[in-house]
Amino acid sequence: MFEKILIANRGEIALRVIRAAREMGIATVAVHSTADSDAMHVRMADESVCIGPPPSPQSYLSAASVIAACEITGADAIHPGYGFLSENANFVQAVEDHGITFIGPTAEHIRVMGDKITAKDTMKALGVPCVPGSDGGVPSLAAAQALGDEIGYPVIVKATAGGGGRGMKVAQTANDMENAFQTARAEAKAAFGNDEVYIEKYLTTPRHIEIQVFGDGKGKAVHLGERDCSLQRRHQKVFEEAPGPSITPKERAEIGKICADAVAQINYIGAGTIEFLYENGEFYFIEMNTRLQVEHPVTESIFGVDLVREQILVASGFPLSFSQGDLTINGHAIEVRINAEKLPNFSPCPGKITYYHAPGGLGVRMDSALYDGYSIPPYYDSLIAKLIVYGRDRGEALARLDRALGELIVDGVDTTVPLFHHLLAENDIHTGDYNIHWLEKWLEEHSSDF
Repeated sequence: MFEKILIANRGEIALRVIRAAREMGIATVAVHSTADSDAMHVRMADESVCIGPPPSPQSYLSAASVIAACEITGADAIHPGYGFLSENANFVQAVEDHGITFIGPTAEHIRVMGDKITAKDTMKALGVPCVPGSDGGVPSLAAAQALGDEIGYPVIVKATAGGGGRGMKVAQTANDMENAFQTARAEAKAAFGNDEVYIEKYLTTPRHIEIQVFGDGKGKAVHLGERDCSLQRRHQKVFEEAPGPSITPKERAEIGKICADAVAQINYIGAGTIEFLYENGEFYFIEMNTRLQVEHPVTESIFGVDLVREQILVASGFPLSFSQGDLTINGHAIEVRINAEKLPNFSPCPGKITYYHAPGGLGVRMDSALYDGYSIPPYYDSLIAKLIVYGRDRGEALARLDRALGELIVDGVDTTVPLFHHLLAENDIHTGDYNIHWLEKWLEEHSSDF
């Protein structure tokens, strides 16, 4: 077992890892920028190391600084959380080269799944259903137009190295292809330094369903059901739940087994999430995230497992502490992402928290690094809290979410909490009748409400 873990992250996810490690009797090291000197994860860790100035490239994204912090403190493992260096294959390789354990998958698996074309080819070979589209990068507009005609419109043009909704453009008809192709390439070049794009069939009313998988790195793997993350804005999730309200037990068992078998075949180690678009009873692979997800707490809630603890155990060389037969869904869980943003434009709203009160009670979990007097820095993601609720069924979970949101107080900055109050008044939310386009259409119609 590890003696000391360095957490290469900040905010609520750094606290999440610290809590798991402390329960396991493992010492922790927090790294931080000068802007985060007073952050809660710095206060809660056993040790802390300042690794640079506020800009992420000079601190949290500096592989050399993170590894140096490990060597200075004697940490024998690094937990990356999510974001920052969590899916950087070169960083993982450097960590391993320095004799430090990376709590996550291998550099090779991160590299394969980090390129969307390679990931799709790999998953297709492993028997995972995929969206119809190009077999690789599309080299020219003429090739794109020919492929669009073959697949049938609408299609979506995507950057192979994309993420966060950048480098993605929809061509509804053949007349739209030139603009979609050229714009996606330009955005991809600017955002990722790589203008290669690929093309897929664009599904009109899909849901976003993701399967949580976990492997031991030795040919064994399990799945922990699905999460529905269909409520999104600009391809960013805002509301996640498990189990998915549209997925049948038969569908869950079938796609879960496909995913678990796939990652077992490649000896995948640790937590991973295989994401799909789901429409008319069919699943279509879109990407695999080789890390812990922001929304992992809803899976923990319905299965009664600690995924971070399991990550640490497996990275230490222990076998999985549960088998597929041990995993039974119990109840329903929902997470809402609370950002420091001003509605209706969702513009970042950093500033000082003058008063903070977290909701409590049965079935309520608040993952946050906020405290009275804390100043939210302007340099990082605007996520400041995750409110997770659990109920015996979906109706109880929604009622509990409504109650918990009413108890939450965050004074001093604008937040996205009012969005969730409005959403809970919508019948479609209660019936689960929505898809990945629902929220953006709703926001267009209700922007004056905020």
